[in-house]
Amino acid sequence: MEMLIADLYKVKSFEKHENGVVATVSLNKDHEIFEGHFPGNPVMPGVCMIQMIKELTERATEKELFLSNCSNIKFMAIIDPRKNSLLTLTINISEEDGIIKVKNTTSYEDTLALKLSASFKIV
Repeated sequence: MEMLIADLYKVKSFEKHENGVVATVSLNKDHEIFEGHFPGNPVMPGVCMIQMIKELTERATEKELFLSNCSNIKFMAIIDPRKNSLLTLTINISEEDGIIKVKNTTSYEDTLALKLSASFKIV
């Protein structure tokens, strides 16, 4: 599966387990997206985090997905790519009636940055 935003992040580790995946990604702090979000004070855009979770879920399931519902998104901490470029995403995955259900936590060091629950349709 190809990344929607080229060179925004690199997958450093990808460990599949029975209930999903744990991935470590490295953000490209010099990516042009941070020039506009926000100049001089870069912050990882929430929509990019959701896209990253989708892409990692596609890799884990080997299926092309379409986001159909986010029932819970909580941004707990700002992700500054200059200070926190290494993220750990824990994605619990289940499939029910052709829908992929995801529960995600994203963290850096000891900080929980994002919690997300979402449903994806298989394309």
